[in-house]
Amino acid sequence: MPLLEETTLQQEPPPTVPVVIIGNGPSGICLSYLLSGYKPYFDTATVHPNPILYRKLQETKHLPITEQDLEYFSEGLEGRSRNPVAVLFDTLLHPNADFGYEFPPVLQWRREKTQHIPHLVLGKATPGGAWHAMEGSMLTISLGTWMELPGVNYRDLTNGKRRDVTSDRATPEEISSYYRNYVKLKGLQKNFADNTYVTSVQKLCRGHKGEGLEDGHTDEGDGRVGDGGKERFEGNGVECPNNGGGGALWEVRGYQEVQNNTHVPFSLFAENVVLATGASDSQVRLGVDGEDLPFVFHCISDLGLALSQRKLDMNSDPVLIVGAGLSAADAVLCACNSNIRVLHVFRKSVDDPDLIFKQLPKTLYPEYHKVYNMMCSQTYTNVDPSSASNRPQAVSIASSVCAKMCPKPQLAAGNIAVNASTSLLPDYTSFPEHCVVSLQSDMKCLLQGSNSLKAFKISMALVLIGTNPNLFFLKGQGQYLARDPTKPISCKQNLIDIHPYTFECSKEPGLFAMGPLVGDNFVRFLKGGALGIASCLLKRLKKKGKLISNEGNNFI
Repeated sequence: MPLLEETTLQQEPPPTVPVVIIGNGPSGICLSYLLSGYKPYFDTATVHPNPILYRKLQETKHLPITEQDLEYFSEGLEGRSRNPVAVLFDTLLHPNADFGYEFPPVLQWRREKTQHIPHLVLGKATPGGAWHAMEGSMLTISLGTWMELPGVNYRDLTNGKRRDVTSDRATPEEISSYYRNYVKLKGLQKNFADNTYVTSVQKLCRGHKGEGLEDGHTDEGDGRVGDGGKERFEGNGVECPNNGGGGALWEVRGYQEVQNNTHVPFSLFAENVVLATGASDSQVRLGVDGEDLPFVFHCISDLGLALSQRKLDMNSDPVLIVGAGLSAADAVLCACNSNIRVLHVFRKSVDDPDLIFKQLPKTLYPEYHKVYNMMCSQTYTNVDPSSASNRPQAVSIASSVCAKMCPKPQLAAGNIAVNASTSLLPDYTSFPEHCVVSLQSDMKCLLQGSNSLKAFKISMALVLIGTNPNLFFLKGQGQYLARDPTKPISCKQNLIDIHPYTFECSKEPGLFAMGPLVGDNFVRFLKGGALGIASCLLKRLKKKGKLISNEGNNFI
């Protein structure tokens, strides 16, 4: 849907939306479903295998789950998410899934149109988020049924496709198609504004000028210098509107790409903003010299492009792959399947219990265990420094973030094994507990082990060590929202601090976060964020007597 265009001199206030969701991946889609009047009730024809939870569900079976005490339901539950509501919603949708069972959900969904909360979902592409950009031929880490959203069976939209008896995993292409069709099947299109880029989210404060908000916020908004919220509106002759309940609104600005790559700017006021942006916006970098050289890449699709353009073949120098996660494993598989030699570098020991491969059943993920076996068995054999050609050289490792985490070797010239390639295996060689020190313009990489430095000639480098969210549209990139506000937000090490049952940011009322931003990296669990947020907003607006219009959105 096209957004309301922002004029140069705005005479009327921008439209006010009860909820704006930034991100149209599975998080945003699931929340839109719950805000559109779809209510989860306990299905009395089912029996939950957890007897305590089953008894609780029976106590108030006439009420939707969203109107009940989520903390009470979540007590005592355990699962693979640290967010209790995520564990609750998962066990209602997939009872005992971690034990290998495929029990039916214990929920039934009812549409109550008078319970609709007007909202708008802003996304950079069509509904499905980052799934549209993933390599279409690979298989998802999760089972296909775990990727489904409430109310639409995944197999119903994929013709019941199963690859074999033990595996029901899906390709990203199948999943992205499922999410697109889900929005259509559930009639959610009117809530979605596609090809939309948010550039600024600022808090506007009612009250007297100079009256500030917490965490350094002021009534001039939280934007960059010269982009203050209320001050600018007063300059345009527009007063900050009253949201009818609290003391502030959010101003959301950005642009929408339309035909011929035209950018149409927009501006909205929101009573509540939900961050559902995921974690794939910004690739984590090594921070080493040479990382910006043209043969260094941070996305697996660049390897596929090089192969399709025949820039790599079996006679090429090895491809350097950095990382020990699934993306790095996918790159190893892609290269090895194309007969491209691989140097695989990672900081962890192959025995590290935190390696993702140790958490994956071999029967479901044989390809990843193949990579793990190579990581263990095809390791680099150190070259005796005395047999390597000496190359006097001053080596600087101070700039390497990775190198700082490894023991410092003695930097004598004899410790640099420049002919180290003599110990490489013909197809794949792993370098456990190694770091990249630098990447050089002559297509060489310098690796640091426990007691030596090694140089290798390579054809390209793929740095696949994770991604971080990019919340540039928030004050200070949203860092003040994190559990440790002195460090950037990280979906692994420094999550956004939220209330565990409402997903509202602890340091910013009216701002919510879900999905990888709060530690739920799997679709199976991020749906819990939608349940928590929808429950909070429904209760809050009902208490204010503002429930709820079924006239549809009038702001797009």
